[in-house]
Amino acid sequence: MRKAVSIVTLGLAAVTASMLMLAQRPAAPKTKAAFDAKGQLKRPEGYRRWVFLGAPLTPHGLNGGKAGFPEFHHVYVEENNLNAFLKTGSFPEGTVIVKELTRVLNPSFPDGSRNEPSGRGYFNGAFSGMDVTVKDSKRFSGTNNWGFFNFGHHALPYSDWAKESSKAECAGCHQSYVAKTDMTWVQFYPLLRDGDITK
Repeated sequence: MRKAVSIVTLGLAAVTASMLMLAQRPAAPKTKAAFDAKGQLKRPEGYRRWVFLGAPLTPHGLNGGKAGFPEFHHVYVEENNLNAFLKTGSFPEGTVIVKELTRVLNPSFPDGSRNEPSGRGYFNGAFSGMDVTVKDSKRFSGTNNWGFFNFGHHALPYSDWAKESSKAECAGCHQSYVAKTDMTWVQFYPLLRDGDITK
């Protein structure tokens, strides 16, 4: 009987110790946009481990060979900022949204698609660029509180720093068309559009 009690006690002690270790583990650090004296943005790190919102695609093959944005757009945001958006309908100050581009994988057909075991379709090819938006109402008051940055539309590696893109390059499009929910194309991302339906 004592042996059984000792085993149970040891088991409970081990579980308690594990729980304490988890509770004491530091939370993942939140990314803060870092700017230099010229107002250039430092390229965010670790963004591929953020929440993945989606990957719109408008390939050349479906747009007369002249698509404005022919790549997959993989869009990421940190979980804490996503949670704030889901509660309030807007992103908090300091939110960083990353859009990483990939080309379509080795097209076999004129429309840019190819055959794979899953069927004919579009598949991710090589990384080909990175754009970042930062919400900062003081710094970017002239463009509805968001700044837009391009770290290169080319193969890796990307630039370490990027200057703010002109309004004509990015912000103007977001303002003029239908990115009307906090300057974000919410309609393309089910998690933003429909909320977290898993809860």
